[in-house]
Amino acid sequence: MEFFNNLKKILDPQDAITTLGSLTPISPKICNALDIATQYHDGQKRKSGEPYVVHPICVACVVAFYGGDEAMICSALLHDVVEDTLCDINVIKQGFGEDVAVLVDALTKITEIRKEELASSHSSQRLIISALSFRKMLVAAIKDPRALVIKISDRLHNMLTLEALNEEKRIRISEETLVVYAPIAHRLGISSIKNELEDKSFHYIFPQEYEKIQNFFKENRQSLALKLNHFIDKLTKMFLNQGLSDTDFRIESRVKRPYSIYLKMQRKGVSIDEILDLLAVRVIVKTPIDCYRILGIVHLDFKPIVARFKDYIALPKENGYQTIHTTIFDEASVYEVQIRTFDMHKSAEYGIAAHWKYKTGGMTPSLEWLHNLQYQNNTIEEFYELAKNDLYQEDIVVFSPDGDTYTLPVGAVALDFAYAIHSDLGDNAKEAYINNQKVSLLQTLKSGDIVRIVTAEQSMPKCTWVDAVKTSRAKSHLRLQRQTQIREIEKKSAVNILATIFGKNHKTFERYLSIKGFDTSLYKVTKDIGFLQELKNKIKQSFNTESSFFAKIRMNLLKLKKIELENFVIYANRNINEVLFDYCCHPKYGDEILAIITGQKAVVHHKLCEKVSEDIHSGVPMVFVEWVKKNKIAYKVIVALEDKKGTLASFLTTLAKNGCNVIGVSYLGYKSQFSTHCEVLFEADLGDVKSFKDLIMRKYKVIEFSSLKDAYENWGI
Repeated sequence: MEFFNNLKKILDPQDAITTLGSLTPISPKICNALDIATQYHDGQKRKSGEPYVVHPICVACVVAFYGGDEAMICSALLHDVVEDTLCDINVIKQGFGEDVAVLVDALTKITEIRKEELASSHSSQRLIISALSFRKMLVAAIKDPRALVIKISDRLHNMLTLEALNEEKRIRISEETLVVYAPIAHRLGISSIKNELEDKSFHYIFPQEYEKIQNFFKENRQSLALKLNHFIDKLTKMFLNQGLSDTDFRIESRVKRPYSIYLKMQRKGVSIDEILDLLAVRVIVKTPIDCYRILGIVHLDFKPIVARFKDYIALPKENGYQTIHTTIFDEASVYEVQIRTFDMHKSAEYGIAAHWKYKTGGMTPSLEWLHNLQYQNNTIEEFYELAKNDLYQEDIVVFSPDGDTYTLPVGAVALDFAYAIHSDLGDNAKEAYINNQKVSLLQTLKSGDIVRIVTAEQSMPKCTWVDAVKTSRAKSHLRLQRQTQIREIEKKSAVNILATIFGKNHKTFERYLSIKGFDTSLYKVTKDIGFLQELKNKIKQSFNTESSFFAKIRMNLLKLKKIELENFVIYANRNINEVLFDYCCHPKYGDEILAIITGQKAVVHHKLCEKVSEDIHSGVPMVFVEWVKKNKIAYKVIVALEDKKGTLASFLTTLAKNGCNVIGVSYLGYKSQFSTHCEVLFEADLGDVKSFKDLIMRKYKVIEFSSLKDAYENWGI
């Protein structure tokens, strides 16, 4: 877009102010905001050398270009003063009112982290700051989505001027832009910003691939232009012959965007010259009924590829997007044809901002996705991962039996649909019917499916399905189910462990623990040997007042012995000489486990094993068990591999040569990431993690490298 190119060239504050004045009247409030921004940013420079104040003024220009109101423009001008200068938020509130102050505060990054926010964290401080700031912005945006428009405008100007930063920062910011901020622009329906953010990010993350695509277009510009012009001439003559006047329609031509082409190359496993529909035209007309008239003319004169037909006018996307898409053959070439009205065109380019800029009567993007991004029971890392997962998805539309439409991510299953309707429906779902055919609750849905969910009061637990569902709403509920189920198992197991130590019936002992108030935090017994020893001693000290109850217990039999067998440490007051697995489950190192006693043998199960659950509730004898501590640490690496034979094998060989034990390999989800992105889990005793990370980053395109507290924490879920 020419506006973006011009904005990129602005290096002088006065030029920026002149541009802002050409986009919106400079009201007294905006003038005051300019003065404050200039005053507080005085002396600050951007990495590229120009005065820092150029940045907030350019962000305000973007906001004004998209029709932002006075409060939004003032907030854009002031969005960095509280974070980067000595200006206090109260100064903003007094000078500009609550409206602007709330927006500025939403856009101000969190700079200090409280200890409790880092306590359970295994991520870098930078990631925690990013995630906390992002969550703060989302919470504010629920009340006022204008904050998101200012934020993506801010990110757009940063991406336009990213060359000044070093390569590592360029890649880091581009990756975050691609998986967080471009999807937000998409959800808001602002395709012009979304497209720019994606292409700029692609350019910095994969410069060689970007250059190959650009070179292809340079070499084939003339032939592609001739093809497009010839096709447009054909369409124009057809429309005129069918009685339309040249004022009834407008035809625009375009070539697919670099990032869009790259994704298609990866998904299809083809080179750029094998992509069929590189060329596209857009027919813009006056009314919705004209769209269908144009569609009829096109389909009667050209052979359509039926599988590629999509009617987003009858079934708009959640972000308000309305256009008919069809793909046709013409003279051995394939063209995508998009058909929309002028109002739909404005809404597609400007999304939620079209209602401010053009006062259009088109569809307003749904902000339901924004409400769904609140995951209150998760750690900040889990929140960030869930939010990115929910944002960076292509959508499908499915129907309820009553004809209500529901937007879900590609790959969603019937259980996702159940949770999308209501959490109770998901929790109690028993079976599903798709297009009147009975299917599993884990059946993948396709766009256009009619889905019906049957419930039961006592439905089976589904927490082991958390990896099968795609929506974060479903994932959060299943994880909560899992936590509740494990906590219940831990409490019952704790009673059994203590009853076994003291040689008592588990029901009698459970009542005793409750009467004495020893049942607080009982679940800790199964995972904290120190807590178990302390609780055992407290119970022992109560013997003086409970002589009749404990009359038959000999004190010297209560001492717990530490027994090490294979990969396990057991604490018991009886002899254990063997550890076994049952046929029902084989927990891996690091999984949450428990052990029941059979003679002098300890049988180890996963805490979520259904078979052992019945035994635990019946009061089977149990002992404390934990994994032997190992020096090896588990790591996760996400790497973008070239789409050619042997690349994955080469990467795994590199890990093996450096003493890494690979424990999991998976390619990430269809259309939710590059199909070449591969996730590898491995264990290693790395003396110098940084050197190892640098080694693989020199040879491969590493997207993420992180340590895991538990390599198998997702076992069975």
